Amino acid sequence: MKSLKKRPAAAANPSRAEQKLRTREALMDAALRLMSQGRGYTSLGLREITREAGVVPASFYRHFSDMDELGLALVEETGLTLRRLLREARREGVKPLHIIQQSVRIYRQYMQDHRLHLMFMAGERWGGSSLIRRSIRYETQHFATELAQDLRDLGLLLYQSKPAMQMICQLTVNTMLNAAGDFLDLQPDQPEVEKELMEGFERQLRLIFLGAEHWKEESV
Repeated sequence: MKSLKKRPAAAANPSRAEQKLRTREALMDAALRLMSQGRGYTSLGLREITREAGVVPASFYRHFSDMDELGLALVEETGLTLRRLLREARREGVKPLHIIQQSVRIYRQYMQDHRLHLMFMAGERWGGSSLIRRSIRYETQHFATELAQDLRDLGLLLYQSKPAMQMICQLTVNTMLNAAGDFLDLQPDQPEVEKELMEGFERQLRLIFLGAEHWKEESV
């Protein structure tokens, strides 16, 4: 199976800390691989995850206190990586239209490189664990808050109130997560369908920010 993410190259003689990190990553990757078979996170068992990762069950507790903590680590890793990548698309000096185009391109590449992470987030967003659902909501809110601050730093939509900006950016993040489902179902031999999805996704984001330019609180 293709690597879940770009992990650092293994050292010939790893230190204890490096070995511990590898085991932690192996457990997280094992959970993602098992979920790729169409299973929900709450259906997974600790023993099958450790078996899939190639470690003994007792080693699990040296990295996570329970299954919920492993799930929360997956949410945090997915959100942190995606936020870091998309901040590159919002760097100073980039025109607003180009920000949207670059964000769509980067997001598409992220979905290709981290397919199982996105499948996890999209599935568990409405999944069986209330703790993980809350964590995903928190992560999307954090994402929206960062986006709102970045837009202000770029001098965009400065006339909007903080609550309005948070609403606009939360709508943007929700649109991104909703689009993930369509892209994840896309077959590799459907370039025309992919092109339509990319163009439609970009239009949705442009519509959000076009509406944001004219939004007034009293129009509610």
